[in-house]
Amino acid sequence: MPGKHCCVNNCSSSSHDHRGNRRNHVLQYFRFPTWKKHEGPHVSDVTRRRRVSWVAAIRRKDITFDRISESMRVCSLHFHSGKPAYEMFECDPDWAPSLHLGHTEVKPTDTGRFNRRTKRQQALTRNNVAPAQLDLADQRSGMVMAESPDDTSQIDNASQMHEAGTNDNTIEQQECSFCSCRCAEINRLLDENRKLKEELCQKKMEEHFLKEDNVKVTYYTGLPCFAVLMGVLTQLLPYLPQTSRKLSPFQMLLLTLMRLRLNLPVQHIAYLFSVDCKTVSATFRETIDVMFKCLNPLVDWPERHCLQATMPLEFVEAFGNRVTVIADCFEINIGRESNLEVGAQTFSHDTNKHTLKYLIGITPRGAISFVSQGWVGPVSDEHVTENSGLLNKLLPGDFVLADRGDTKDCLDGLKSAEVRARGPTGFDAKDVEETRQIAHLRVHIKRLIGCVRTKYIILNAMVPVSMVLPCQGEVMTFLDKIVTVCCALTNMCPSIVMKPQTIA
Repeated sequence: MPGKHCCVNNCSSSSHDHRGNRRNHVLQYFRFPTWKKHEGPHVSDVTRRRRVSWVAAIRRKDITFDRISESMRVCSLHFHSGKPAYEMFECDPDWAPSLHLGHTEVKPTDTGRFNRRTKRQQALTRNNVAPAQLDLADQRSGMVMAESPDDTSQIDNASQMHEAGTNDNTIEQQECSFCSCRCAEINRLLDENRKLKEELCQKKMEEHFLKEDNVKVTYYTGLPCFAVLMGVLTQLLPYLPQTSRKLSPFQMLLLTLMRLRLNLPVQHIAYLFSVDCKTVSATFRETIDVMFKCLNPLVDWPERHCLQATMPLEFVEAFGNRVTVIADCFEINIGRESNLEVGAQTFSHDTNKHTLKYLIGITPRGAISFVSQGWVGPVSDEHVTENSGLLNKLLPGDFVLADRGDTKDCLDGLKSAEVRARGPTGFDAKDVEETRQIAHLRVHIKRLIGCVRTKYIILNAMVPVSMVLPCQGEVMTFLDKIVTVCCALTNMCPSIVMKPQTIA
C-alpha cells in the first residue's frame, strides 16, 4: 500500500487510505534519528542516546538500535509540539516521542516543567547567573523531585514567584542563550569553512590557480595572459580524451604547458596534481598529440605582401622589403643510447654530445614561419638546409638572412642552393655578420633564434631517448611534435621585434 505509516503500536495513522488516496488530515511522519559518529565526541554521544531513547519509546521487537528500516516513521501525534525537538536540546519533552505509545513503560513528559525551566534560565541569564549554576540547580531540583513531590511543588511555587517579580512579560518560546551561543558558533564555523574552501581553491591546480594573475600565467605556461590560455583550451577541448576522470581538460593542458615551460620532473608534477607518474606521462603525450594537430597551422609561411606590410623599419632601411626569412639551426641534447651503433649515429662531434638538429625560420616581424624535422647526430647545417624543405618555399627575389655566429654551414647551404638556381630566378642569401651596416640587427636576430628555447626550457634540457623514436604509424618523432608545439605557442605571444613600418 502506498504512502507513509506510523510504526507505533496501536497507531493507525497513515498518509493514504486503503485505496491509495491521500488523506486530508495534516500529519507529519519522522524518521528515527541517526547516530552521528563523525562530528565530534559530544554530538556522537547525544545522537547515540537519542536513537536509544526512540527505540526504547517505541518498544517493538523488530526495531533495534542497529536495525531500523527506512520505511519506519513516527507520526506527529506522539509529540507535544507535533514534531521532534532539536537533537541537542535534551531537556525538551519532544526530544523523544512520549505520547500515545501503546504501553505504560514510558510516561508522557511534563511540558510544564520544561516551560518553567526555560523561564528560569532566561531570568537568571539576565541576572548574569552562569549556565553551569543553572544546570546544577536543575539537577538538584530533579533529585528533590524524585525524593519528595511536596518539596518539588514548593520549589516550583518559589520559582514562579521569582519569575513574576522579575519579568511578567517574558515570552515562553523566546530562544534561550544556549541556542544563541550555538547558532553563533555554527555561523563562525560556516564562515571559516567558506574561507578555507576559497584558500584551497586558490592553491589547487585548476582555473582559479591562474585566474586574474597574468604574471603567474606567463611563468607557468609561457603565454601572455589567462584569456589566451583559455582560448587555447577552447581549441583543444573537442579533441582532448575524456576517458580519464583524474584530470580535467584544463589540468591536462596546464600539466603539459608546465612540463614544456619549466621542464619539471614527472614525479614533481605528479605530486602537484595528486596523480601517479604514469598518468602524468600518458597525459603529456596525449595532450601534445592534440596540440600538434590543432596548433600546427600557426607555424605558417606568410604571403609576400603580408611580409612587406609588417616589415620592421630597420630591415627596410638595410634590405628594402625583400627579406623573407631569417634561418638558423639549433641542437637539442638527447640521452645516451645503450646501443653503441645507434649511439654513434646520434653523436655530434661539434658539440661532443648526442644531439638532434633543427632548422628554424623566422620572419623579420618575429613570427616563426618554418621548423624542420629533427636530424640525428653528425649532420651538417648545409645538408639540413638543402633537405629540410625550406628552399621549396622561397620565391624568386626572396632575401634570406643567416647568422654565422652559431652555424658554420647554414649560410653556405643557402648560397650553394642559390648557385644551383639558374638564371635570375634565384634568391639572395646574406650573412648578417658580413655587413657592418646591419650589425645592429644581430641583437634582434639572436633574440629571435633563442626566443623559443628561452621560453620553453624543455628544449634546453637533455630529453630522453624515447622522445626521439618515431611515433607509431608516423615518420616524425615525438620530439618533432614538441618543437613544433613550442614554436606555435611562441607565435601566440607578443613579438620581441620593433614596430613595423608605417605605410603611407
